[in-house]
Amino acid sequence: MRTRKLELGNRNLIGARVTEARLRLGMKQVDLLAKLQVAGIAISVPALSLLEGQKRPVSDIELNALADILSVSVDWLLGRE
Repeated sequence: MRTRKLELGNRNLIGARVTEARLRLGMKQVDLLAKLQVAGIAISVPALSLLEGQKRPVSDIELNALADILSVSVDWLLGRE
């Protein structure tokens, strides 16, 4: 696994947790992108990378789809365990 080269941004709260949940499931970014596309969420590889790096805002629709795909709650993604 590669380590993050850049510091996390401040454009969303969920990026680090998306990465954590994705890796816990043994999922690569391309796998997550494919599942998002099946759910009707079309984002690019760079956009997902920016999302995980907390350098891109996340819509409520994306937040909900990510929680479903990663089998976690929206509250957990937001750090509200």
